Amino acid sequence: MKQINTIALIGLGAIGCSLAPGLQKAVGAKNFRVIAGGARKARLETSGVTINGENYQFSIVDPDEKTEPADLVVIIVKYGALPSVIKDIAHQVGKDTVIVSFMNGIDSEEIIAAEYDWTRIIYGFARKSVVMKDGSCNYDPKSGWFVFGEANNETITPRIQALSDLFNRAGIPYKVEPDMIRAMWLKFACNVSENQSSAILGIPFGAWQVSDHANWIRETAFGEVIQIANKKGIVLSEEDLSHQRKALDGIPYANKTSMLQDIENGRATEVEMLAGIVCRMGRELGIPTPVNDLFYHSLKVLEEKNTGFIKTN
Repeated sequence: MKQINTIALIGLGAIGCSLAPGLQKAVGAKNFRVIAGGARKARLETSGVTINGENYQFSIVDPDEKTEPADLVVIIVKYGALPSVIKDIAHQVGKDTVIVSFMNGIDSEEIIAAEYDWTRIIYGFARKSVVMKDGSCNYDPKSGWFVFGEANNETITPRIQALSDLFNRAGIPYKVEPDMIRAMWLKFACNVSENQSSAILGIPFGAWQVSDHANWIRETAFGEVIQIANKKGIVLSEEDLSHQRKALDGIPYANKTSMLQDIENGRATEVEMLAGIVCRMGRELGIPTPVNDLFYHSLKVLEEKNTGFIKTN
């Protein structure tokens, strides 16, 4: 693959904001575009977005606007938005365009590939803690990283080399995992256990540094994913659980998961992508998932409170 010179990003939320400045730096402002329409487009064009205290004005293109296709399309949106987003990127996808999704979960690539073919798809996910509040994004540029690759990366393909070169130019930390499927399932287990329990309990990352009770809940949910992964031939183990326990010690105490931020800001969550998928797979494979069953219904109740369906006074 040739050098990546043009990029279209859709999803300028927390993780998207942590990527955008570096990607724009790598290819130049004229070659980096954010896909957004309607009121969101107007707001971004008028006010921009504040990232680590600096205001950025990115080039915004409407989904209906016909432009030259991008070399790379980056997708970082909420799970429920993915069906519409697949349509919104259509004008950015040409015959040589590659697509990488840095979304949570384990099936966004499959959903995107159903429309645009597997030959375009690069696996990806983010290992970053980002706080988005009142339209302002804050994160530690030296903490966390992005992960991408083919399903198997024992030999680096030209397009993974091109994406690596882009991230080097952008100054964005990244890793190419030898086994991306296993790596994605490990991240999935972390999201299932951390995002959901924190959102239900209203606790920051620091709770897992001090509370055995919080860790029991998190690790039991993690264990349900381990059982499902193993049944599907994907090797996760107690060693992964132990490693994640240590990793959580390095996250600032007050940082909040994205799902807790969603609940606190009255937004819909990604519970269908997390507990929803775990519970469905558990039923299909005959593996009990009692903690994720509880997570699923608890988060649905919190969403019903946020929408006013459940009155609290």
